[in-house]
Amino acid sequence: MGLRVLSLNGILGYGYAEVSLENGLKEDPDVIGVDAGSTDPGPYYLGAGVSFTSKAGVKRDLELALPEAVERGIPFIIGTAGGSGGEPHIEWNRRIIEEIAEEKGLKFRMAVIHSEINKDYLKGKIRMGEVKPLGPIKELEERDVDEAVRIVGQMGSTPYIEALRGGAEVVLAGRSCDTAIFAALPLIKGYDPGLVWHMAKIIECGAMCATPGSAADSIMAYLERDYFLLKPLNPIRKCVPVSVAAHTLYEQPDPYYIYEPDGMMDLSQSKFEQYDERTVKVSGSKFVPSEGVWRIKLEGVKMSGYRTISIAGVRDPIMISRIEEVTKAVEEITREDLKRRFQPEDYRLHFRIYGKNGVMGEMEPLDAKAHELCIIIEAIAKTKEMADAICAVARSTMLHYHYEGRKATAGNLAFPYSPSDISMGPTYAFNIYHLMEVQDPSEPFPIEYVDVR
Repeated sequence: MGLRVLSLNGILGYGYAEVSLENGLKEDPDVIGVDAGSTDPGPYYLGAGVSFTSKAGVKRDLELALPEAVERGIPFIIGTAGGSGGEPHIEWNRRIIEEIAEEKGLKFRMAVIHSEINKDYLKGKIRMGEVKPLGPIKELEERDVDEAVRIVGQMGSTPYIEALRGGAEVVLAGRSCDTAIFAALPLIKGYDPGLVWHMAKIIECGAMCATPGSAADSIMAYLERDYFLLKPLNPIRKCVPVSVAAHTLYEQPDPYYIYEPDGMMDLSQSKFEQYDERTVKVSGSKFVPSEGVWRIKLEGVKMSGYRTISIAGVRDPIMISRIEEVTKAVEEITREDLKRRFQPEDYRLHFRIYGKNGVMGEMEPLDAKAHELCIIIEAIAKTKEMADAICAVARSTMLHYHYEGRKATAGNLAFPYSPSDISMGPTYAFNIYHLMEVQDPSEPFPIEYVDVR
């Protein structure tokens, strides 16, 4: 039955049912792929050079599947290594793979595809006018590049194709377009690009397109010449047209046209049909390839200070009814208290009120009455010591602030943790979120071949 592509789960380290892997291996897959990262957890992990998934979780997912792939001769592909795809993330993931190989006695040829962008190279692109904003943000300047702690480019399928053609049995790649992980081998085999990219778009999140959906489980795609099938490998799940079509829209602003580094998916004529009780058939998807110039998404972060927070609960109905007034007054008192020690431009102070517009802020359309609130006091400053001091002043001020109608003289806040103030360490912000034009889609992504023994 065509080409079989096994997606291990939504993100390496999230876990999957062992029965799913067992059932997938019975289907004799042609390739096993797994996405290992995302920008969803925010800029911290790229800047700090650490993974948002645990070593224990990543090793568990790999030590079950990797030996099976190597022993059966199934290519095994990992994209956005270590969560963010920078050099420390790749190295972290690589050490786990080599540790498993040593413990299991595995031998294989591994391609390591790097995705960190050299700053001088990027500055040259800026001077040539080959870097554009992605969305309503400012043009990229050379000083932004200098301020960045780490910059990665999001590769398409071409580096993966090159690695597989170069004899790689295992591919460990840096920051990647999620779909590229699953599209590479089918494209090598000559399958229709429209079907290939649509299939890859759906399965990159594991069994999220099934019902019940889960990123912590596996799914199999079966590619034919004019359609593909999707079937979850865990018997507790099934695919239905609505669940598969809905996941096609995942994280996309347009339901019909989806852009990748390699081109554009045209899904305006796609059909979703029930094939059997647990399987959906998809057909009609088209692909318009990029011609001449490819655009690589860049992600870069700069350090924006140190963060300290304090979390507290409030249940006094009088304080709840005046919470905006209270937070404004506390901020003013805190800034007045600190003016001899810190310049206002050297720090930021925020109050996040959950239970009253904490998620949507001023855009919240509902005016619901809350009987309790969670308040997060957040201070971001140039140094950890400054952030600690600012948070402490704001916390103590709010704890004892005398608002109108207050009767008790005890504290206003209930703290779930001791110590009440929690230092979060350095914090980062995205300062590069742009598109870079390249003539060769492999140019920014050098490949290193390693014989793991």
